[in-house]
Amino acid sequence: MDRQILWDCHMHSSFSADSDTPMEVMIHRAVETGLQGITFTEHLDPDYPVTPDNLDFSLNIPAYKEKLAELSDIYKDKIQVRFGIELGLQMHLGEYFDSLLSQTPFDFVIGSSHLVHGYDPYYPEFFEGRKEFLCYMEYFESILENISAYDGFDVYGHIDYVVRYGPNRNREYSYGRYKDILDEILKKLISMGKGIELNTGGYHYGLGEPNPCTAVIRRYRELGGEIITIGADAHTPDKIACAFDKAASVLEACGFRYYTIFKDRKPEFISL
Repeated sequence: MDRQILWDCHMHSSFSADSDTPMEVMIHRAVETGLQGITFTEHLDPDYPVTPDNLDFSLNIPAYKEKLAELSDIYKDKIQVRFGIELGLQMHLGEYFDSLLSQTPFDFVIGSSHLVHGYDPYYPEFFEGRKEFLCYMEYFESILENISAYDGFDVYGHIDYVVRYGPNRNREYSYGRYKDILDEILKKLISMGKGIELNTGGYHYGLGEPNPCTAVIRRYRELGGEIITIGADAHTPDKIACAFDKAASVLEACGFRYYTIFKDRKPEFISL
């Protein structure tokens, strides 16, 4: 299969609380899809509040590492499988994450904001009785708080994650409307030497855009950003490499001639 992007660097399996798919099923589908490599980025969200569906966002890292190593060896002639993690950042978790990462040899670390001062926008309670604009602003402000408190990640995940779940989703959202704070986030990440991701989850959530949206990706490049990974944020096999043709077009339109993958926490740049 012809595809300009041959690595999916954001995916989950049943080691993550919000996926029921065995890791081997995800790998098998990635092979069928024609990818050269994938990076699992299982969720770890310490101090995640009790949810209506009782999800537990802790992570059994030894079991995850062992299973990935086993399957990576089994599939080594068909696909590269790398060891990543998606950290749910909160301001008080820096020491915990530093200790974890000093002990565990991940290839890749995504830092993401899932909680906004104790609430996950995935659940409607975050928006109840509040103006959508202010909810989105609070989310972006929490990103700035998180990256000011902790810098141990490689790229920041799905910067406008919040718009997947707002009452109007991205109907009234644009880069221009939140330009000042989005620019502040992007400039801070660039100054820290961190990247962003183009998360194609926005397409399979029906937004018609990736997360972050194309205008934010373009602005990141205009400001001098160079590190950008691609991931479908798949929790089920049918979403692996979702809309990667569109992702390649977005990157090119925004001035990129390459995308990034990570091994041993070091970026590798691959031409489109």
